[in-house]
Amino acid sequence: MTEELHQSGVLLCSDISTDILPYIEGRDSKQIFVLTDENTAKLCAPILQSIPQLKEAHYVTIPAGDDFKNLESLAKIWSFLGRHKATRHSLLINLGGGVISDIGGFAACTYKRGLDFYNIPTTLLSIVDAAVGGKTGINFDGLKNQIGVIRQPQHVFIDPQFLSTLDEENRISGYAEMVKHALISSEKDWKEVTAFDIHDGDRETLKNLFWKSVAIKERVVAIDPNEKGMRKALNFGHTIGHAIESVSHEKEAPILHGMAVAVGMVAELYLSHKKCGFPQQILEQAVTFINAMYPAYAFGDADYEHLYDLMTQDKKNEGNRINFTLLGNIGDVQINTHCTKEEIFAAMDFYRNSVLSTSINH
Repeated sequence: MTEELHQSGVLLCSDISTDILPYIEGRDSKQIFVLTDENTAKLCAPILQSIPQLKEAHYVTIPAGDDFKNLESLAKIWSFLGRHKATRHSLLINLGGGVISDIGGFAACTYKRGLDFYNIPTTLLSIVDAAVGGKTGINFDGLKNQIGVIRQPQHVFIDPQFLSTLDEENRISGYAEMVKHALISSEKDWKEVTAFDIHDGDRETLKNLFWKSVAIKERVVAIDPNEKGMRKALNFGHTIGHAIESVSHEKEAPILHGMAVAVGMVAELYLSHKKCGFPQQILEQAVTFINAMYPAYAFGDADYEHLYDLMTQDKKNEGNRINFTLLGNIGDVQINTHCTKEEIFAAMDFYRNSVLSTSINH
């Protein structure tokens, strides 16, 4: 039995093997394509391969990891579609985490000017973030998600069984986006998310929490699908977080997206306090919670200028100003907040000092 969210095509499945059947009925299985990475090809694809209606579907696999969300992988997908005579009436099913839904969605949007695509997220991060909302794209020229389009998938099928394939690091990475959603939503959501033990919590509670998190994102997207205004709320923690993530890849010691967002949230909570009056007590509680859950990311004074330069190239900027999404309080989102270079550097100082303080207290 499936549960649909806001008639948006996002479905919570009890068993993908049967719940997907009405949505592939009548399609020529030879015109269905499934995109995986090396991990989901082994761990998740067998579930789809067991479905008789998909027995003749074509599977294309790219290397796993954000470093492969690039033009080369995109060209491989396009070429595979071409060799197997995909048409504008074909269907691409993206089976994987955020990289797969991002690049697969973009491939579907651009091949023959657009074919249908479904997302089946297999990580917590992709469930609550990448697979929903319609953002697609690739990394380019050392910058995150620089090339892409916004177009909603026809359907997103969320099946919690895939979460059993995740390791601890990927679980807490995905949880960072749930923490973000709670901070931009309400005190009630914040209390629920911070009360849950992602390391050892029960699966049913986690399912309820991530379904609420998806609903938060979908509500924001429904109001502003093309990110002209309030959809920017979803970028909290990401201006500094994306810069941190890019630098980690440049240093050939990549960290997961959620780990970088955790750094960004701590720094941007500080900016929220300084610029928007975010309460000191909640700042301290939130920073303690985030730093206790996520490993510290080490960077030094010498990295500040490069991190700042990366932020100047953020997609949300306008008029040569770095635009942040900040908070006046939990649920009080303030978009397009300009911060100076000195304020940004102070925020990075705050993160580094907060990590040191957390390690001493623990």
